[in-house]
Amino acid sequence: MVSRMKILTLFLIIAALGIGFGTPSEPQYTDDFLIHMCNFDNQGGNPYFNITPGAFRRLEGIDDVGAFVELEITALDATKDITFQAPNGEIMNVTARVVREKEWEDGALIEVSRNWFARCKATNDVFYFGEFVKIYEDGVVVSNEGSWEAGVDGAQPGVIMPSRYLLGARYMQEVAPTAMDRAKHTQMGLTVTVPAGAFTDCVKVVETTPLEPGSTSVKIYAPGVGLIVDGSLQLVEFQN
Repeated sequence: MVSRMKILTLFLIIAALGIGFGTPSEPQYTDDFLIHMCNFDNQGGNPYFNITPGAFRRLEGIDDVGAFVELEITALDATKDITFQAPNGEIMNVTARVVREKEWEDGALIEVSRNWFARCKATNDVFYFGEFVKIYEDGVVVSNEGSWEAGVDGAQPGVIMPSRYLLGARYMQEVAPTAMDRAKHTQMGLTVTVPAGAFTDCVKVVETTPLEPGSTSVKIYAPGVGLIVDGSLQLVEFQN
């Protein structure tokens, strides 16, 4: 019999090879994470992604059109129950942590999303189970574009951040008809200075989506801290 750890180690190898979602003309991204092998928790996380209630990140910066952007990420003392059918056919029930993101542009609120994450206990990989998005204009909600939930319309959980950073790994963060963010590990061992401080042994993740060809987002994570750079935004304040 193949042990649970051997199977989960196989997932890491598959992710590094990038086997899975994609077309023959582009690199492949893993979208089958052997999720049925996981028992889930909504506390803790891993060195790069903390979902403990009270964990807080604030990033600021100037975007490419000159607007001042503020982003706050807070792990709330709230959970959401998610039910979905895993790729092997098993029905799974997961209680995920709610992590809220709020974004302002030149002082005006433009987006609030409630994201749902949980940690696979065997690997400490943090899985992404969906989000509910509110897009604002002039203080009024005008759209829920980008919302998705595992188990709805064929959507499956993705991985938002593995506990082990494998250079070259490629995997789907979102597996839904309306959300297909995907990640590639491109650099490690970085030293990065942002307003919140100087951090070593940082890693870089490049995100793309086939829904927006040519669009790229670069994120940098520091061990024990989490996200410190998101495109033009840099970490200015955090609490674990």
